[in-house]
Amino acid sequence: MPNSYSDQKLRLAARLYYVDGLAQNEVAKFVKVSQAKVSRLLALARERGIVRITVADYDSRNADLERQLRRQFQLSTAIVIRSEDTDATAGLRRVVGHFAAAAVNELIKPRTIVALAGGRTIHAVVRHLPEPRNKALTIVQAMGSVDFNVSEFDAQEIGREMAQRLGGTFLALNTPAFFPEKKTRDALLKLPQVRGVLQHLDQAEVAIVGVGTLENSVFIERGVLRAAGIAELRDAGAVGEICGRFFDAHGSECETEWADRVMSVSLEQLRKIPEVIGVISGTDRSAAVIAALRRKILKSLVIDEAGATALLAAAGSSSSPKPKA
Repeated sequence: MPNSYSDQKLRLAARLYYVDGLAQNEVAKFVKVSQAKVSRLLALARERGIVRITVADYDSRNADLERQLRRQFQLSTAIVIRSEDTDATAGLRRVVGHFAAAAVNELIKPRTIVALAGGRTIHAVVRHLPEPRNKALTIVQAMGSVDFNVSEFDAQEIGREMAQRLGGTFLALNTPAFFPEKKTRDALLKLPQVRGVLQHLDQAEVAIVGVGTLENSVFIERGVLRAAGIAELRDAGAVGEICGRFFDAHGSECETEWADRVMSVSLEQLRKIPEVIGVISGTDRSAAVIAALRRKILKSLVIDEAGATALLAAAGSSSSPKPKA
């Protein structure tokens, strides 16, 4: 029984295990209990306050890189998460999401309208947000659905979770992201339920978006954008994409049929939103991010350490293109 173990016995077990570094089977021999009971002894030592475990604070952010990004791109906020040896896939997104969530939460003030895009790293951030549930936000889907198969990484699902965690309502843009032709899209723009959502996007005070490229895009991954479309966009100078809006190295939207078929927040709307947070992980989209930053489409950045280093290196090695009027 727990009460049968004296404090002295618990101190002995704790000393041998935590200070002297003995394995549990060795501790068992000293304390004269079975090895199976050593874990229980150590747990009791913590419960009685004999063992007090302290952990040195871990600084999850790289303040030096944050300063460099703010200075280089005149950012409102830069959040650079230490990535250590984490790979550039799911593990990296999980690290960025876990450690950036609290800082992102601070950027979202109560009773604001938030335009929200989809994406794996945004999903990781949102699922780690604290749950005050009292912010009374209006969260608006910033782009139509990628396809009929809604995943947990799409804005519809992320938006609902964000509204639940922080408190507020979610407004869904119940249309495709891309239409077969401009005429069909324009017809839906006249519907009250669509027009109402777009009006809220026009009033947004915060936006949270990802940045894609012609090589790394949800539209390629899910078969919306194929070889012919990629070639068309590349010929038009596209280097990046935000919410289905493809833009060139100046940050200007490419003049292709894709611009006439998309249903999403526009790049000009994003430029007018006071706080637009780009959420990125990895090192493969520096050109796209630089274009969006220089055009003031993005005002703040959440990024991993390696991504920030690559971004600064790319900015330093390239001339600054003058934005188009």
